[in-house]
Amino acid sequence: MTTSSLSNYQLRSAASNASQTSESSSANNNSTESETVLVASRLSHISLAERGERQQALDRLEILKTVGTGSYGRVLVVRDRDTLVYFALKVFSINHVVEQRQTEHVKSEKDILSVISHPFIVQLHWTHHSDQFLYMLLDYVPGGELFSYMRRKVTFDLKSALFYICEIILAFEYLHSLQIIYRDLKPENVLLDAEGHVKLVDFGFAKKIQNKTFTTCGTPDYLSPELFKGTGHNKSTDWWSLGILLFEMLTGATPFNPNQNNNEIYPRVLAGKIVWPRTIDEPTKAFIKKLLTQNSEKRLGSGRNGSREVKEQPIFASIKWDDVYARKLKPPIVPSVTHPGDTSCFDNYEEDWRSAPFASDRELALFSNF
Repeated sequence: MTTSSLSNYQLRSAASNASQTSESSSANNNSTESETVLVASRLSHISLAERGERQQALDRLEILKTVGTGSYGRVLVVRDRDTLVYFALKVFSINHVVEQRQTEHVKSEKDILSVISHPFIVQLHWTHHSDQFLYMLLDYVPGGELFSYMRRKVTFDLKSALFYICEIILAFEYLHSLQIIYRDLKPENVLLDAEGHVKLVDFGFAKKIQNKTFTTCGTPDYLSPELFKGTGHNKSTDWWSLGILLFEMLTGATPFNPNQNNNEIYPRVLAGKIVWPRTIDEPTKAFIKKLLTQNSEKRLGSGRNGSREVKEQPIFASIKWDDVYARKLKPPIVPSVTHPGDTSCFDNYEEDWRSAPFASDRELALFSNF
C-alpha cells in the first residue's frame, strides 16, 4: 500500500468519528421529577433478582483487552471464567453518553439488537448497567475489520468484493423485513469472523421506521443525497451505501471523495458525477449506478420487491443465495486467528476507561430498562 493510500484511509476514519450526529434526548433536559421519584422509577423497571443475575454474569467476566473505541463507547474482549467462552463487551460511560446526547441512539441499539438474529449480524446476549457504565455482551468476532484488510490490499478483485456484498445484502434484506434501517455501513463496521464471513456491528444509528425518518447521521463518504439534504430517508439509503462500499473495495477510494476533502463530498453527491476507473467493467458499473441513483424512489432496492430487485441483477447471475445464507461460499480472506480470543487482528488501544465519573440519579433514570 502506498503512503498516500494509508493516509487517505486514516483521514476517512477520523472524519467518520467526527461527523456522527444525532437527535438529542429531551428527557435529559426537561425532567422536573424529584430525585426520589427518579430512583424509585429506576428500581421498579427491573427486579432485584434479575439485576443480581446480570451483575453475577458481569462479575464472571475476565476483562482482557480493548479492541475498538468510538466517540462514546469502547469494545473489550472478555472471557467467562466459568465457561472459558470469549465475548465482546461493549462499554459506555453513562455520563458521557448523556453529555454527547447519544441516549436515544444507545437505547435504540440495545432494543434492536435484542430482537434480531442473523448469520451476518453480531449477536447480543445481555445488557446491564452499573452506576458508571452501560454494558452490552456480544459475540466476539476475532477476524478484525474489513477496513483493515482494505487498508492492506488497497483494492479487491470483483469476485472477492462480491462475496462481502452478497452477505451484506442478506443482512440488509433481513433488517428491512423488520422495518429496520442500518444507516452506518462502512468498512469499519463490517467484521470478519474466524472463517472470514461477515458480521455487521455497531447498531447505534439503526432505527425502526414505518415511512421516513429525518435524522442526519453516518459517515460523510457514505451518506445518500437525501441524508445530506435532510428531506427524509428510508431503507433505500442503505442500498446507496452498498454502492459506495462496492466502489471503494474495487478502487481504494469512495466515489464522491477522491481528494479526501470532506467539503467536496456534498456538492459531488448532489451533482452525481463519478470518475469511473477503467478497472470497473460495464456490468459492474451499471449495477453500482443503479445503487447510486440520486432519486431514492428510483434507486435499486427501493421498489415493491425490495432486496429481490438487488439479488436479481445480472452481476449475481452465478450466485446461489441459499448457499450464501448457509455460509457455503468460500471466503476470499481467512483471518490469521490462532484461538477464539485472539486479538491480533485489531489495533492496540489505551486502557484508560475505568475512571469514568459516576452517573447522577437523573442520568441513571434514563437507562432504567438497560
